[in-house]
Amino acid sequence: MKPFEFEAPESLKAAVERLNREDPSVRVIAGGTALMVMMKAGVFRPSRLISLHAIEERFSSIEQLSDGSLRIGAMATLADMEHSNDLARFAPVVRKTLKTLSNVRVRNVATIGGHLAHADPHMDLPPVLIALDADVRLIGRGGERRIPVQDLYAGYYETVLAPDELISEVLIPPHLQRRSAYVKCSTRAAHDWPAVGIAVSLDVANNVARDPRIVVGAATERPLRATAAEAALSGHPIDADILHRIGAAAADTIECVGDARGSAPYKKQLIGIYVKRALAAAVAGGAGASDQ
Repeated sequence: MKPFEFEAPESLKAAVERLNREDPSVRVIAGGTALMVMMKAGVFRPSRLISLHAIEERFSSIEQLSDGSLRIGAMATLADMEHSNDLARFAPVVRKTLKTLSNVRVRNVATIGGHLAHADPHMDLPPVLIALDADVRLIGRGGERRIPVQDLYAGYYETVLAPDELISEVLIPPHLQRRSAYVKCSTRAAHDWPAVGIAVSLDVANNVARDPRIVVGAATERPLRATAAEAALSGHPIDADILHRIGAAAADTIECVGDARGSAPYKKQLIGIYVKRALAAAVAGGAGASDQ
């Protein structure tokens, strides 16, 4: 491995100031679960790594805010999220999703900020957070901005983050009586990525769907909302027939990408099946995550 410089600033602002817009070989490191693999494989050769482990403690905390939303600092590990009682009460679908996300060794060191910024389309949490209408707060040399998680992704392993910009926190709005679920299709091996992951969230009043959010991950270049399927479901009574039609609508309108986990036509078939399962799980249980 090529030698590189290593710095550990004591504030997030100082870390941002050390980034070089003109030099992509300068990179921050948090959990390092993806970055270290890339370095060992020779895919990425840094000239300087900026560690975030000495920055302010608040960026590792999870707390409910006065407006009812939940704040997750970008340096909170996936294990921190998995074991947070505040998060489990606020959005149990997140804890249940984390139970089958990679393995405990990865969850112990991987951070939510790095997880989102890496932009691997097979990851489980981006679709879930999009379904929960979550935002990310970004900090850069030009100041701060807040954007929806669904707007963070530009393409395959691509985000809208500027070279001198970092995720500082995730913000999930209050959900009141909304019901959420996440289901995925994988081999259940700890190292395996899913062939498809479906996250849903909706209000249900008198068995009628209100404001549904249906998000497809893993089968696409980036997490995508199935907006046509959402529109077809909203305002309709929920029964087996509508769930079948909504699954078919999602499959028809989402452009899939084939990979080692399945061809594009195969993944389209999976979307139809797993959208039905996710909606049924949400309606029946309120919040859930399963690995089918």
